[in-house]
Amino acid sequence: MNSIIGTYECKVDAKGRLMLPAPLKKQLASSLQEGFVLKRSVFQPCLELYPMAEWNVLMNKVNKLNKFVKKNNDFIRRFTAGVKVVEIDNLGRLLIPKDLVVFASIKKDLVLSSAVNIVEIWDKDLYEKSIDDATIDFADLAEDVMGNINDDDNGIS
Repeated sequence: MNSIIGTYECKVDAKGRLMLPAPLKKQLASSLQEGFVLKRSVFQPCLELYPMAEWNVLMNKVNKLNKFVKKNNDFIRRFTAGVKVVEIDNLGRLLIPKDLVVFASIKKDLVLSSAVNIVEIWDKDLYEKSIDDATIDFADLAEDVMGNINDDDNGIS
């Protein structure tokens, strides 16, 4: 799958359904038949929507962990806690299970944000707070994370 692009605002109804924005639905079209996995984020108070093919790649990596090492077993249990298989219905809606709505503090307004090959689902206020967090200097973060990568001749690194 190619990278998913874009940040989209939408609303969730009282039943926990959200209508996927058309540009995002179009990017995910090749994954609609296989379905998706929805899970809690490890580092943020948001949800992560994995196309099934991407989830399978990740699970192949996780499955290589030695389950007789307690730390690995604990990680697997916590990483997969609350994981749900979800589908996009014929109207283009995704149902977010109630336990995941509670985890992500989802109220009404959402932000769907691309994160390379998955989509993060955020309560809008929490998303705005996370990207505006003044305690993190994005320039320093970008240098720390990307500053030593120089494996292309495309002028970016």
